[in-house]
Amino acid sequence: MSTLILAADVGASKTDLALYSAQSGPDKPLTSATVITAKYPSFSGLVSEFIEGAGHTVDRAVFAVAGPVVNGCVTATISHLPWALDQRLLQRDLNIESLELINDLEAAALAVPHLGTDDLELLKSGRTEKHGARAIIAPGTGLGEAFLLWDGKEYRACTSEGGHANLASSNPFEVELCQYIQKTHGYASYELACSGLGLPNIYACLKTGNYAAEPAWLATQLAAVEDPTPIIIQAVIERNPPAELCDLTAQIFIDILAAEAGNLALKVVATGGVYLGGGLALRLLSFLQREQARFCEAFCNKGIMAEMMKDIPVQVIVHPQVALVGATRRAMHSADN
Repeated sequence: MSTLILAADVGASKTDLALYSAQSGPDKPLTSATVITAKYPSFSGLVSEFIEGAGHTVDRAVFAVAGPVVNGCVTATISHLPWALDQRLLQRDLNIESLELINDLEAAALAVPHLGTDDLELLKSGRTEKHGARAIIAPGTGLGEAFLLWDGKEYRACTSEGGHANLASSNPFEVELCQYIQKTHGYASYELACSGLGLPNIYACLKTGNYAAEPAWLATQLAAVEDPTPIIIQAVIERNPPAELCDLTAQIFIDILAAEAGNLALKVVATGGVYLGGGLALRLLSFLQREQARFCEAFCNKGIMAEMMKDIPVQVIVHPQVALVGATRRAMHSADN
Protein backbone atom coordinates (compact mmCIF):
# COMPACT_ATOMS: atom_id res chain seq x y z
CA MET A 1 0.00 0.00 0.00
CA SER A 2 1.26 3.49 -0.88
CA THR A 3 2.43 5.80 1.91
CA LEU A 4 -0.23 8.39 2.80
CA ILE A 5 1.04 11.90 3.40
CA LEU A 6 -0.71 14.79 5.13
CA ALA A 7 0.42 18.35 4.46
CA ALA A 8 -0.89 21.54 6.03
CA ASP A 9 -0.24 25.26 5.87
CA VAL A 10 -1.25 26.57 9.28
CA GLY A 11 -2.03 30.28 9.23
CA ALA A 12 -3.38 32.68 11.81
CA SER A 13 -6.64 33.09 9.89
CA LYS A 14 -7.01 29.82 7.94
CA THR A 15 -5.45 26.39 7.63
CA ASP A 16 -5.10 24.52 4.32
CA LEU A 17 -4.86 20.72 4.52
CA ALA A 18 -4.40 18.05 1.86
CA LEU A 19 -3.90 14.29 1.87
CA TYR A 20 -1.70 12.65 -0.76
CA SER A 21 -0.58 9.22 -1.84
CA ALA A 22 3.19 8.99 -2.31
CA GLN A 23 2.49 6.86 -5.36
CA SER A 24 0.26 9.43 -7.10
CA GLY A 25 2.62 12.32 -6.36
CA PRO A 26 2.35 15.90 -5.03
CA ASP A 27 0.02 17.29 -7.70
CA LYS A 28 -3.01 15.04 -7.10
CA PRO A 29 -4.41 15.24 -3.55
CA LEU A 30 -6.81 12.51 -2.49
CA THR A 31 -8.77 15.11 -0.53
CA SER A 32 -8.26 18.66 0.73
CA ALA A 33 -9.90 21.30 2.90
CA THR A 34 -9.56 24.87 4.12
CA VAL A 35 -10.77 25.65 7.65
CA ILE A 36 -10.92 28.68 9.93
CA THR A 37 -8.02 28.26 12.36
CA ALA A 38 -9.55 30.07 15.33
CA LYS A 39 -12.61 27.78 15.37
CA TYR A 40 -10.58 24.98 16.92
CA PRO A 41 -9.48 24.85 20.58
CA SER A 42 -6.43 22.79 19.59
CA PHE A 43 -4.47 22.02 16.44
CA SER A 44 -4.63 18.29 17.10
CA GLY A 45 -8.43 18.59 17.12
CA LEU A 46 -8.37 20.42 13.79
CA VAL A 47 -6.17 17.75 12.18
CA SER A 48 -8.09 14.84 13.75
CA GLU A 49 -11.35 16.12 12.28
CA PHE A 50 -9.79 16.27 8.81
CA ILE A 51 -8.24 12.79 9.06
CA GLU A 52 -11.49 11.26 10.32
CA GLY A 53 -13.40 12.88 7.48
CA ALA A 54 -10.87 11.57 4.95
CA GLY A 55 -11.24 8.04 6.28
CA HIS A 56 -7.55 7.17 5.92
CA THR A 57 -4.61 6.44 8.21
CA VAL A 58 -1.79 8.93 7.78
CA ASP A 59 1.82 7.65 7.64
CA ARG A 60 3.69 10.93 7.40
CA ALA A 61 2.81 14.58 8.02
CA VAL A 62 4.52 17.91 7.43
CA PHE A 63 2.92 21.07 8.81
CA ALA A 64 4.07 24.53 7.71
CA VAL A 65 3.61 27.11 10.48
CA ALA A 66 4.40 30.79 10.96
CA GLY A 67 7.31 31.57 13.26
CA PRO A 68 10.59 29.87 14.11
CA VAL A 69 10.50 26.13 14.81
CA VAL A 70 12.91 25.57 17.69
CA ASN A 71 13.44 22.03 18.97
CA GLY A 72 10.22 21.01 17.26
CA CYS A 73 8.15 23.71 18.98
CA VAL A 74 6.42 26.93 17.94
CA THR A 75 5.11 29.41 20.51
CA ALA A 76 1.73 31.08 20.01
CA THR A 77 2.98 34.58 20.84
CA ILE A 78 5.54 34.46 18.02
CA SER A 79 3.46 32.64 15.40
CA HIS A 80 0.20 34.66 15.73
CA LEU A 81 -1.57 31.29 16.07
CA PRO A 82 -4.21 30.68 18.76
CA TRP A 83 -2.17 27.83 20.27
CA ALA A 84 1.41 26.67 20.76
CA LEU A 85 2.60 23.63 18.79
CA ASP A 86 4.89 20.80 19.89
CA GLN A 87 5.99 18.31 17.25
CA ARG A 88 6.42 15.39 19.70
CA LEU A 89 3.05 15.91 21.36
CA LEU A 90 1.30 16.20 18.01
CA GLN A 91 2.95 13.01 16.81
CA ARG A 92 1.73 11.22 19.94
CA ASP A 93 -1.80 12.66 19.95
CA LEU A 94 -2.38 12.10 16.23
CA ASN A 95 -0.64 8.72 16.18
CA ILE A 96 1.34 9.53 13.04
CA GLU A 97 4.56 7.60 12.56
CA SER A 98 6.53 10.54 11.16
CA LEU A 99 5.56 14.19 11.78
CA GLU A 100 7.50 17.40 11.21
CA LEU A 101 6.86 21.10 11.81
CA ILE A 102 8.61 23.50 9.43
CA ASN A 103 8.51 27.27 9.04
CA ASP A 104 5.88 28.42 6.53
CA LEU A 105 8.37 30.49 4.52
CA GLU A 106 10.73 27.52 4.40
CA ALA A 107 7.79 25.61 2.91
CA ALA A 108 7.10 28.40 0.40
CA ALA A 109 10.77 28.42 -0.55
CA LEU A 110 10.71 24.65 -1.13
CA ALA A 111 7.87 25.18 -3.60
CA VAL A 112 9.57 27.92 -5.65
CA PRO A 113 11.72 25.65 -7.89
CA HIS A 114 8.56 23.72 -8.83
CA LEU A 115 6.34 26.70 -9.73
CA GLY A 116 5.23 27.13 -13.32
CA THR A 117 4.80 30.29 -15.36
CA ASP A 118 1.10 30.43 -14.43
CA ASP A 119 2.08 30.55 -10.74
CA LEU A 120 4.18 33.71 -11.11
CA GLU A 121 3.60 37.31 -12.18
CA LEU A 122 6.62 39.33 -13.28
CA LEU A 123 6.97 42.63 -11.40
CA LYS A 124 10.55 43.58 -12.26
CA SER A 125 12.55 42.19 -15.17
CA GLY A 126 16.15 41.09 -14.89
CA ARG A 127 18.58 38.26 -15.57
CA THR A 128 18.82 35.11 -13.50
CA GLU A 129 22.00 33.20 -12.87
CA LYS A 130 21.71 29.42 -13.08
CA HIS A 131 21.74 27.99 -9.55
CA GLY A 132 21.91 31.51 -8.10
CA ALA A 133 20.49 32.12 -4.63
CA ARG A 134 16.78 32.93 -4.51
CA ALA A 135 15.08 35.16 -1.94
CA ILE A 136 11.47 34.89 -0.76
CA ILE A 137 9.68 37.61 1.17
CA ALA A 138 6.01 37.31 2.09
CA PRO A 139 3.84 39.95 3.76
CA GLY A 140 0.74 38.34 5.25
CA THR A 141 -0.50 38.62 8.83
CA GLY A 142 3.21 39.04 9.63
CA LEU A 143 6.29 39.33 7.41
CA GLY A 144 8.06 36.10 6.48
CA GLU A 145 11.45 35.73 4.82
CA ALA A 146 13.49 32.79 3.54
CA PHE A 147 16.01 31.96 0.84
CA LEU A 148 17.23 29.08 -1.32
CA LEU A 149 20.87 28.06 -1.79
CA TRP A 150 22.16 25.55 -4.34
CA ASP A 151 24.18 22.74 -2.73
CA GLY A 152 25.52 21.24 -5.94
CA LYS A 153 22.58 18.88 -6.46
CA GLU A 154 19.45 20.75 -5.42
CA TYR A 155 18.17 23.91 -3.75
CA ARG A 156 18.16 23.93 0.05
CA ALA A 157 15.62 26.12 1.85
CA CYS A 158 16.94 28.31 4.67
CA THR A 159 14.72 30.02 7.21
CA SER A 160 14.99 33.59 8.44
CA GLU A 161 13.25 35.83 10.94
CA GLY A 162 14.40 38.96 9.14
CA GLY A 163 10.91 40.44 9.31
CA HIS A 164 11.60 41.18 12.98
CA ALA A 165 14.80 43.12 12.24
CA ASN A 166 14.94 46.83 13.07
CA LEU A 167 12.99 49.01 10.67
CA ALA A 168 15.24 51.41 8.76
CA SER A 169 14.21 54.71 7.19
CA SER A 170 15.19 56.29 3.87
CA ASN A 171 13.11 59.50 3.92
CA PRO A 172 11.62 61.94 6.48
CA PHE A 173 8.23 60.20 6.65
CA GLU A 174 9.81 56.82 7.32
CA VAL A 175 11.71 58.44 10.20
CA GLU A 176 8.33 59.57 11.57
CA LEU A 177 6.92 56.08 11.03
CA CYS A 178 9.81 54.46 12.91
CA GLN A 179 9.27 56.84 15.80
CA TYR A 180 5.50 56.25 15.76
CA ILE A 181 5.86 52.45 15.84
CA GLN A 182 8.57 52.68 18.49
CA LYS A 183 6.25 54.79 20.64
CA THR A 184 3.15 52.61 20.18
CA HIS A 185 4.79 49.16 20.21
CA GLY A 186 8.09 49.67 22.03
CA TYR A 187 10.03 48.29 19.06
CA ALA A 188 10.03 49.17 15.35
CA SER A 189 10.46 46.19 13.00
CA TYR A 190 9.83 45.60 9.31
CA GLU A 191 6.90 43.36 10.22
CA LEU A 192 5.21 46.21 12.09
CA ALA A 193 5.28 48.31 8.91
CA CYS A 194 5.10 45.75 6.11
CA SER A 195 2.32 43.26 6.85
CA GLY A 196 -1.33 43.00 7.80
CA LEU A 197 -0.19 44.15 11.24
CA GLY A 198 1.80 46.99 9.70
CA LEU A 199 -0.68 48.62 7.31
CA PRO A 200 -2.75 50.14 10.18
CA ASN A 201 0.46 51.59 11.64
CA ILE A 202 1.28 53.36 8.37
CA TYR A 203 -2.32 54.56 8.08
CA ALA A 204 -2.41 55.89 11.65
CA CYS A 205 0.94 57.65 11.28
CA LEU A 206 -0.20 59.36 8.06
CA LYS A 207 -3.50 60.34 9.67
CA THR A 208 -1.81 61.67 12.83
CA GLY A 209 0.60 63.70 10.71
CA ASN A 210 -2.25 65.18 8.64
CA TYR A 211 -0.79 63.92 5.37
CA ALA A 212 -4.33 63.40 4.05
CA ALA A 213 -7.85 63.75 5.41
CA GLU A 214 -9.86 60.72 6.50
CA PRO A 215 -13.24 60.74 4.69
CA ALA A 216 -16.31 60.42 6.91
CA TRP A 217 -17.48 57.21 5.14
CA LEU A 218 -14.08 55.62 5.76
CA ALA A 219 -14.01 56.67 9.41
CA THR A 220 -17.44 55.09 9.89
CA GLN A 221 -16.33 51.79 8.34
CA LEU A 222 -13.10 51.65 10.34
CA ALA A 223 -14.89 52.42 13.62
CA ALA A 224 -17.07 49.33 13.13
CA VAL A 225 -14.22 46.79 12.87
CA GLU A 226 -11.33 45.51 14.98
CA ASP A 227 -8.98 44.94 12.04
CA PRO A 228 -8.78 47.91 9.65
CA THR A 229 -6.49 46.19 7.13
CA PRO A 230 -9.21 44.64 4.88
CA ILE A 231 -11.03 47.98 4.63
CA ILE A 232 -7.83 49.85 3.75
CA ILE A 233 -7.01 47.28 1.05
CA GLN A 234 -10.56 47.36 -0.32
CA ALA A 235 -10.40 51.15 -0.63
CA VAL A 236 -7.06 50.92 -2.45
CA ILE A 237 -8.20 48.24 -4.92
CA GLU A 238 -11.78 49.36 -5.62
CA ARG A 239 -11.26 53.16 -5.43
CA ASN A 240 -15.02 53.60 -5.16
CA PRO A 241 -14.82 56.23 -3.90
CA PRO A 242 -11.06 56.97 -3.88
CA ALA A 243 -9.41 57.56 -0.50
CA GLU A 244 -6.10 59.41 -0.67
CA LEU A 245 -5.17 58.31 2.85
CA CYS A 246 -5.47 54.64 1.86
CA ASP A 247 -3.56 55.17 -1.38
CA LEU A 248 -0.72 56.86 0.51
CA THR A 249 -0.72 53.97 3.00
CA ALA A 250 -0.34 51.44 0.19
CA GLN A 251 2.40 53.49 -1.49
CA ILE A 252 4.43 53.64 1.73
CA PHE A 253 3.84 49.91 2.19
CA ILE A 254 5.29 49.31 -1.30
CA ASP A 255 8.32 51.50 -0.55
CA ILE A 256 9.09 49.49 2.59
CA LEU A 257 8.37 46.11 1.00
CA ALA A 258 10.63 46.92 -1.96
CA ALA A 259 13.39 48.21 0.30
CA GLU A 260 13.33 45.11 2.50
CA ALA A 261 13.09 42.79 -0.52
CA GLY A 262 16.20 44.55 -1.79
CA ASN A 263 17.89 44.16 1.61
CA LEU A 264 17.24 40.42 1.55
CA ALA A 265 18.47 40.19 -2.05
CA LEU A 266 21.72 41.90 -1.03
CA LYS A 267 22.24 39.69 2.02
CA VAL A 268 21.99 36.42 0.07
CA VAL A 269 23.15 37.81 -3.32
CA ALA A 270 19.90 36.66 -4.92
CA THR A 271 21.08 36.33 -8.51
CA GLY A 272 18.42 33.63 -8.93
CA GLY A 273 15.70 36.20 -8.34
CA VAL A 274 13.38 37.53 -5.65
CA TYR A 275 9.89 36.14 -5.06
CA LEU A 276 7.08 38.01 -3.33
CA GLY A 277 4.59 35.76 -1.56
CA GLY A 278 2.00 36.16 1.17
CA GLY A 279 -1.66 37.02 1.10
CA LEU A 280 -1.08 40.76 1.21
CA ALA A 281 1.09 40.84 -1.92
CA LEU A 282 -1.55 38.79 -3.72
CA ARG A 283 -4.42 41.03 -2.61
CA LEU A 284 -2.50 44.16 -3.59
CA LEU A 285 -1.20 42.71 -6.87
CA SER A 286 -3.09 45.15 -9.11
CA PHE A 287 -1.80 48.07 -7.04
CA LEU A 288 1.75 46.67 -7.13
CA GLN A 289 1.51 46.48 -10.91
CA ARG A 290 0.17 50.02 -11.07
CA GLU A 291 3.03 51.23 -8.88
CA GLN A 292 5.68 49.06 -10.58
CA ALA A 293 8.08 51.96 -11.19
CA ARG A 294 7.84 52.98 -7.53
CA PHE A 295 8.64 49.44 -6.40
CA CYS A 296 11.62 49.14 -8.75
CA GLU A 297 13.06 52.48 -7.65
CA ALA A 298 12.90 51.55 -3.94
CA PHE A 299 14.22 48.03 -4.63
CA CYS A 300 17.26 49.30 -6.54
CA ASN A 301 18.05 52.21 -4.20
CA LYS A 302 21.16 50.55 -2.74
CA GLY A 303 23.97 53.03 -3.44
CA ILE A 304 27.01 51.41 -5.02
CA MET A 305 25.08 48.13 -5.39
CA ALA A 306 22.31 49.70 -7.49
CA GLU A 307 23.65 48.25 -10.77
CA MET A 308 23.60 44.72 -9.39
CA MET A 309 20.06 45.26 -8.10
CA LYS A 310 18.88 46.28 -11.58
CA ASP A 311 19.75 42.79 -12.84
CA ILE A 312 17.74 40.92 -10.18
CA PRO A 313 14.22 39.99 -11.34
CA VAL A 314 11.26 40.12 -8.96
CA GLN A 315 8.19 37.92 -9.37
CA VAL A 316 4.96 37.73 -7.39
CA ILE A 317 3.82 34.24 -6.41
CA VAL A 318 0.16 33.97 -7.42
CA HIS A 319 -0.27 30.30 -6.53
CA PRO A 320 -2.83 30.44 -3.70
CA GLN A 321 -1.37 27.54 -1.67
CA VAL A 322 2.37 27.77 -2.17
CA ALA A 323 3.31 26.80 1.42
CA LEU A 324 1.09 23.72 1.14
CA VAL A 325 2.93 22.77 -2.06
CA GLY A 326 6.25 23.14 -0.26
CA ALA A 327 5.15 21.12 2.77
CA THR A 328 3.98 18.37 0.42
CA ARG A 329 7.28 18.39 -1.45
CA ARG A 330 9.16 18.14 1.85
CA ALA A 331 7.06 15.16 2.95
CA MET A 332 7.42 13.41 -0.42
CA HIS A 333 11.18 13.97 -0.45
CA SER A 334 11.52 12.53 3.07
CA ALA A 335 9.33 9.55 2.16
CA ASP A 336 11.57 8.80 -0.84
CA ASN A 337 14.62 8.83 1.39
